Amino acid sequence: MTDSDHNPEPALKVRNPQDHAAGLKAVTIALTGAVRDMGLMRAARTLTQVNQKGGFDCQGCAWPDPEHRHSGEFCENGAKAVTEEATKQRVTREFFASHPVEVLESKTDYWLGRQGRLTERW
Repeated sequence: MTDSDHNPEPALKVRNPQDHAAGLKAVTIALTGAVRDMGLMRAARTLTQVNQKGGFDCQGCAWPDPEHRHSGEFCENGAKAVTEEATKQRVTREFFASHPVEVLESKTDYWLGRQGRLTERW
């Protein structure tokens, strides 16, 4: 047997960290989801307030609070978390009438989050 038979990632290389946490693909994925779920204007208003002075802290991470901030002070997962919270999709009482708790218990957090936000008092 060779080393590559034991190592599932034989081409793995360690290098110094980059000076940014996301590339074009991550930005595209995050913005596509935000615009889909919030609409263009709401996505722009919401995401430009994440981790900003006078804005709000991302609920998906522990992003540091640097003195000088950029307009994109969040990661892809943070953008997804904010998008899930700020989605225009709503869950109504009809949803719960057709989805018993026993069924909802078997669903993933991702599936539950994609259904929308609770906005109705019972």
